[in-house]
Amino acid sequence: MSRGFVKEDDQEEVPFVAPRADLPEGVTNYVTQVGMDALLSENEQLIAERDNLDITNENENRIATNHINAKLQLLNSRILSAKIVDLSKQPQDEVRFGALVSLKIGNDKNLQHYQIVGVDEADISKGKISFISPIARLLTDKKVGDTVVLKLAKEDRTFEIMDIVYPT
Repeated sequence: MSRGFVKEDDQEEVPFVAPRADLPEGVTNYVTQVGMDALLSENEQLIAERDNLDITNENENRIATNHINAKLQLLNSRILSAKIVDLSKQPQDEVRFGALVSLKIGNDKNLQHYQIVGVDEADISKGKISFISPIARLLTDKKVGDTVVLKLAKEDRTFEIMDIVYPT
């Protein structure tokens, strides 16, 4: 049917859903058990939100439902591709996925603590960095006492590994 015979109200836009954290094509979606639990919890929350929508306008209800379904589709794709890493099987004296690393940065006397986690878990405000981030890549396979240098545009930043712990 020609678009000229379709009512304007019938033309529904596809809901925009912000993409999840970037995971490059071909990169395994590693997660910690905590990260997987968070993804599953988010899934339950979205389903509950969809099932408890209290919108009387049929059109607005359909749009809200479609938006939540689109978010669920992205989330479920991420859950299905997730590979949980057993942190107890990581080499405890090396920085690998899941490690909580204590770092001395430059001449700063205060140590910084970062855990290397999956892309969906990463949150710098909580000290969690993605395993595909430049600093995580530099730290991987290093041991206590090792120093790595991150080359930045205006300077080089030195990180000395002071401690490595795998949370249980």
